Amino acid sequence: MSTNSEHSEPTASIVQTLATELESLRERLDTLEASLERKTERLDRLESELQRERAANERLEARIEELERTRPPLEARLDAHEKKLNANKDRIGELQARELEKGAHLLAANVDESELDVAGGRLERVSKDDGGQYFRLPESDDPLERGGDVALAHGDLLPIQQLAKMDDDSLRATTSSLPSRLAAKLWKARTDPAVGDDPWENGCKAVHEYVTASDMKHWIRRRETGISDDYAKKLVSRTIDALLELSKHRLAIERTRQRKNGLEYTERRVLLMADADVPGERPSATARDGPETGDVDG
Repeated sequence: MSTNSEHSEPTASIVQTLATELESLRERLDTLEASLERKTERLDRLESELQRERAANERLEARIEELERTRPPLEARLDAHEKKLNANKDRIGELQARELEKGAHLLAANVDESELDVAGGRLERVSKDDGGQYFRLPESDDPLERGGDVALAHGDLLPIQQLAKMDDDSLRATTSSLPSRLAAKLWKARTDPAVGDDPWENGCKAVHEYVTASDMKHWIRRRETGISDDYAKKLVSRTIDALLELSKHRLAIERTRQRKNGLEYTERRVLLMADADVPGERPSATARDGPETGDVDG
């Protein structure tokens, strides 16, 4: 009897262990089935969303195809706009040319000079009493008298005045001579307060304004970076020559004896006389008093 009892105890233990493991497996299976169900539901939702996105894409693609069929491509529309703009520009240019040939004076800001085909092939820029800039055919009078009388025509200006009206790029394209460009900028510094760096001085008696060679040298070195003092001295003489030539000798040169620190030296000065005939300028008969001496001219 003792033997059967010993055999029954291990058997009961094994059965209990197996029952416990089976229960654990059942719980694990339930967990996996629940997880699989959740994943299946999520997959179903994703598939539904994908189908909706595909349907939306199909509608967009169909709309794009419809728009491409009914509307010209962007490049074609831009080309059409450009052609229309060019056609309008040509029409305006033709109308302006005809008006100019009838004697009209047109505001310079509204005219593309390079695009106009006018009789004689030449336009003239003029200033009028209202302060505006106009284009006209040379020496033509405006029958409507817009802007008042012509105050000054571009062709009436001295060469140095014409160059002084140009910007740096136009000036460089017009003349390759550095002294000529410096002469034009020096003249502009005298007449245009916006330049700021003006070496000219008020004169006295018969001299309206003047600039000394030494001041001109310092001005050149400020305007042209990297210029040595010796080269600036050479440019002074060449710039003075250019000033005389481009002003058609409306300017004059004077040598004055000066004394500084016990030393005597000769100073060159470029003079604009009070009675000089400069188009568009009316210097006073007697200029305001101003300094008459300068630094030593090297």
